[in-house]
Amino acid sequence: MSPHLALALASTIRHDGNGGVADDLGDVAGLTAWLREQAEPLREYVGGLDALASVVDERIRLDVVAVRRAARTLFAVAVRPGPPSRADSSSLLSPPEAVDRLNQAAAALPVRPVLSWAQEGAPTLTWQGETADAGLRLSAGLARAAIEFLASPARDLLRACPAPRCVRYFVKDHPRQEWCKPSCGNRARVARHYQRHTAAR
Repeated sequence: MSPHLALALASTIRHDGNGGVADDLGDVAGLTAWLREQAEPLREYVGGLDALASVVDERIRLDVVAVRRAARTLFAVAVRPGPPSRADSSSLLSPPEAVDRLNQAAAALPVRPVLSWAQEGAPTLTWQGETADAGLRLSAGLARAAIEFLASPARDLLRACPAPRCVRYFVKDHPRQEWCKPSCGNRARVARHYQRHTAAR
């Protein structure tokens, strides 16, 4: 399991480039685009996505947003004693409510492991759900990805990016890593430079 799907879901709340916050899942079209971008990691948790893209509706979007809110709440808990993402300060659930929401979403779909092993390849594990409801498979799979991430050692490396205006969480892959991506590091250095020069006047 990699943390990428849980982080990708959390990262659908992001800086909009103008000092505000953008929500990539703000409408059905945004969710559909995100599903296409995340097709490979989603396959492990949700199974076939071909039918899913054609049935995405507002109910499915709201279910996914609810899973994301619970995951971001628990990400904020995981980064303590550091501060949570600035985007979460007013929208966090209580931690027990967030845990309950993830567990309920994950439990809504009974799943079973399926082993595949091509003659010339390595074995792979996928999970298949026992329902044809694509929306239920999606929210349950995303909840399971978040639960697996939060229960893994990667949780201890989770950080909220401290760069100005950034609202993302990231896994600290290197001891010297401070930001979620290089552009955030550049923005932080520019902000410090500006503050030093403004204070010197």
